[in-house]
Amino acid sequence: MEARWQNQTIASSDDIVMLEGNAYFPQAALKPEFFRPSNHRSSCGWKGEAHYFDVVVAGAENPNAAWTYPEPKQAANAIAGRVAFWKGVQVS
Repeated sequence: MEARWQNQTIASSDDIVMLEGNAYFPQAALKPEFFRPSNHRSSCGWKGEAHYFDVVVAGAENPNAAWTYPEPKQAANAIAGRVAFWKGVQVS
């Protein structure tokens, strides 16, 4: 699968975990030059605390468009070390 934004592939992997309709890519599959850590956080009762990344391509910024659970709760261990996307990032 690939994650694309602004006509740029920002992540690519055959090792995908699907959860709640979201494709979680291994963090190593991300092209780091397109990601900047965000201070934004959110909480899920069964997954834990999500940390976000801004996606930046050719000067265009998509704030908080990627997220990860760095220390997921046990029920969500399958997505440890993985990143998912939203906010217009196309995953196919």
